Amino acid sequence: MKISAALRILLDLRVFAQIALLPTLRAIIASPALIFRPGGFSRSFMANLWVTVGKGADEGGTSVKKRLITPNAHGVVLDIGAGYGHTAKYLDTNRVTKYIALEPNVLMHSGLRGAANEVGFRESDGSLLILSCGAEDTASILSPIDSQGNQPSVDTIISILTLCTVPSPEHTIKSLIEDVLKPGGELLFFEHVLNPRDDVAWWQKFWTPLWAIFFDGCVLYRPTHTWIDNLLSGDSQESAWRERDLWENEEDLEDNLFCHRVGRFVKS
Repeated sequence: MKISAALRILLDLRVFAQIALLPTLRAIIASPALIFRPGGFSRSFMANLWVTVGKGADEGGTSVKKRLITPNAHGVVLDIGAGYGHTAKYLDTNRVTKYIALEPNVLMHSGLRGAANEVGFRESDGSLLILSCGAEDTASILSPIDSQGNQPSVDTIISILTLCTVPSPEHTIKSLIEDVLKPGGELLFFEHVLNPRDDVAWWQKFWTPLWAIFFDGCVLYRPTHTWIDNLLSGDSQESAWRERDLWENEEDLEDNLFCHRVGRFVKS
């Protein structure tokens, strides 16, 4: 991997800091307790950054999301790491009955609500539910949509550039699929993952400690697609999946530090 490509991330961080650092510092001055909250600085930085660059980042993956989400998402949809709600516009309102937007960063909730309302999902009619818990907290996800609080109740789980940040990712993925997703339900994901080239993977691991400070703990080198593909059902040795379709993002460069995989998996 060329050094220039490996160092490109510093240019990205410089641009992002120019956009979001000053409003983040203002937020901390206005509320000093923010700096002492777990992830307080990072979440404030992400909220201030994503309100500016989120639309452009979303548009960069439009073709992938239209292919992945629009024809497949159906029924009760759980969008983990919903951010400012960019995923909502890819949902077919004729096929989706409820949009559950899971976003632990409450600073994004106002924008998220606005984006969902714009395409027809509203809390007033029960078609929109915004949750602030983490993806690992499956009990809190289920309790508002299932009276017993312990039955898989979601038809579609969507993860767009989110599983890079969740804690205990293998356990979280397994819990979401076993506890939340109905049999026959679909997992749709578009994630940046470990690059198969060793030299690029080395740089992913090198930059992650710095990158994670600003991007809510984001890990650049998780083999998320492999964990999902190899997921087993319960304690058995059988695959959790009835169908699987995994592909590369055709627009990625070979030495990209942000190497993406796209998947549609159907639970057995």
